Amino acid sequence: MQKENLLNKIAGKSSNPEIIKRAFKFAEEAHQGQKRASGQEYIIHPLRVAEKLSEIKLDSQTIAAGLLHDVVDDTEKTLKDIENEFGENIAFLVKGVSKLGKLRYSKEDVQTLSIEAREKEQIDPKTENLRKMFFAMAKDIRVILIKLADRMDNMETLNFLPKEKQKRIALETMEIFAPIANRLGIGEVKGRLEDLSFPYLYPKEYQWIRNSLKEKSKQRTKYLEDLKPVLIKMLKKEGIEPIDIHSRAKHYWSLYQKLLRHDMDLGKIYDLVALRIIAKDVEECYRILGIIHKHWKPLPGRIKDYIAIPKTNNYRAIHTTIFCINGKIIEIQIKTPEMHQEAEHGICAHWAQKEKITPRAKTRNFTWVSQLKDWQGKITKSKDFWKGLKFDFFRKRIFVFTPKGEVIDLPENATPVDFAFAVHTEVGKHCAGSKVNGKMQPISSALNNGDVVEIVKDSSKKPSRDWLEFAKTNLARSEIKNWLKKESRPERLAQGIKILDEQLKQIQGTSWNKVPKKKKEDIVKSFALKDIESVLVAVGEGEISSKDIFKVLFSEKEVFKKKKFIERILTIKKEEAKVQIAGQSGIKVKLAKCCNPKIGDAIKAYITKNEGATVHKADCKELEKIQKNQPQKIIEADWLTKKPLYKVAIKIKTKDQVGILRDIISVISSLNINIKSFSTKDQPKEEPAIINALIEISGLEELDKLFGKLKQIKEIIEVKKI
Repeated sequence: MQKENLLNKIAGKSSNPEIIKRAFKFAEEAHQGQKRASGQEYIIHPLRVAEKLSEIKLDSQTIAAGLLHDVVDDTEKTLKDIENEFGENIAFLVKGVSKLGKLRYSKEDVQTLSIEAREKEQIDPKTENLRKMFFAMAKDIRVILIKLADRMDNMETLNFLPKEKQKRIALETMEIFAPIANRLGIGEVKGRLEDLSFPYLYPKEYQWIRNSLKEKSKQRTKYLEDLKPVLIKMLKKEGIEPIDIHSRAKHYWSLYQKLLRHDMDLGKIYDLVALRIIAKDVEECYRILGIIHKHWKPLPGRIKDYIAIPKTNNYRAIHTTIFCINGKIIEIQIKTPEMHQEAEHGICAHWAQKEKITPRAKTRNFTWVSQLKDWQGKITKSKDFWKGLKFDFFRKRIFVFTPKGEVIDLPENATPVDFAFAVHTEVGKHCAGSKVNGKMQPISSALNNGDVVEIVKDSSKKPSRDWLEFAKTNLARSEIKNWLKKESRPERLAQGIKILDEQLKQIQGTSWNKVPKKKKEDIVKSFALKDIESVLVAVGEGEISSKDIFKVLFSEKEVFKKKKFIERILTIKKEEAKVQIAGQSGIKVKLAKCCNPKIGDAIKAYITKNEGATVHKADCKELEKIQKNQPQKIIEADWLTKKPLYKVAIKIKTKDQVGILRDIISVISSLNINIKSFSTKDQPKEEPAIINALIEISGLEELDKLFGKLKQIKEIIEVKKI
């Protein structure tokens, strides 16, 4: 009876109920006798997937494919059987979802519970499955929408699986599927997937949130219910009758992320339960905002106009936080019905049940989906694909403006070079400089949300290999590499030798021709290329970095420990502590003096009032005392800094210009590198100035990054390790 009722409900909302009933019958027969881990009849799962697709108003073909999505993998039926019965389009969708079923995280991934902690490690075969996923998305986005519905239903029954599988699936969901839902603007799906993953990844924190919210949510909801008639009366007096006013509770995971930034103090969270006002049109949205501010004062800096400047996932609304009745601080969201539907269902809100809109047309506002298809074909290395995917598509986004007011959507920490290529390939190729908010800035500088950027073009300017050191987006990096590849092989070969000579001189005081033949043979084997010349050409065109070569040539111990003045630092100071709290980095931390934790120690964090997090050893006695009284403030933590620090002496040869010391110190400090000592050497006026510095770094990669940044200062002639 449950099956029939659910099927009739789904078919009843569809423009083509017949195809849905046929798909159900086909799937039911194929799955005959199969059971889920819960003991439930298998067909219930595809039915629930179809129900979810119906709820977000997808077309009949997609719903039918949702019913059939497991048939090829789990029964004797073939893709050809589906194509013969339902046509090429539905077969294509089923095939796409079937391919996505191969994605798997490793046991090590589950243990780290963090993308950031894995970013420098070897990437496993799951990356290739991700590549397939996004290729399928670019061809027809309905494939990933079916997969999201499938994943949501699997998460709702995750408790029936073994614990190890629970964590693996929850991690995949949190790090892959929830961000995709977010980028597609499907807010409700994104929030639901995160909340379903939360208890499996951080069970203690989840339980604390649930327990803490019970009373506060009730109080806040009652307050907003009492506020509604007051607000309705106020708006009616001004001639406005909103379509709807209702409240919505914040999702648990989203709330937890916010609490980490606010000392775990629920009193500082003003949108725990927010009030939504649905207005008839955009003009009325702004009128309502004016009326609210006329009666209640807004909090400075807490008015956000996402109608004028939508979020990157096309979310639109006006948010304002006000001092309301009795001085209570609340958040109000104002939007039109269309905006509300888009916020809940994202791209799905545009779907026509009558199937008159093509999948390609429906993705027009989500340009990043088609961008995936463009750049992923150019990237051959799985590691590069994963890194680029995280930066270009999952990272937080910023809005940057052209001088004419056009909005350019970029990932956080993008540079003017990334901006230039985003505007147009030719603008990027001839980027000679940049003005940010009217002032000249290096093309390597990080852009901030709201910056107005103007690119200074020069037709004689061409992309440089140095740009690869600071260009962040894969669009910019791939265009730079493509341009470099157009140079002749002899030039690239010579450039590769030059790069390695410079780098070897900088860090080892040697040159490429002094590298032993055996070491060169090891390099060829490591990169699976034909010969050493091919390796050098790849270095010259930017496909292989000098850092990758040095990893084969020598260990960091060889570079940093054979000189008598170099000292390995076994302890770390407050300013050097790089820790992630509950999988999140960037939270202010300090190290507890009571137990003096060191890199490698098992650690936990105590969320303190107004001071971020204090990191203790996991077995610290003081921490045990705190945990007895305030268990909700003890959070899982682990080190992001995995390597020891080394003292390294560097020598900088530069033109003697006013302000050069300031510029050098600024570059070193911007990379959070600690300067132990700094001195200048007296030179004759006509000779370059010599600056010596003793710094603390984590290894070759950080040293290489520092040298690259310093060489961008035009007055600097040479930088090397001594």
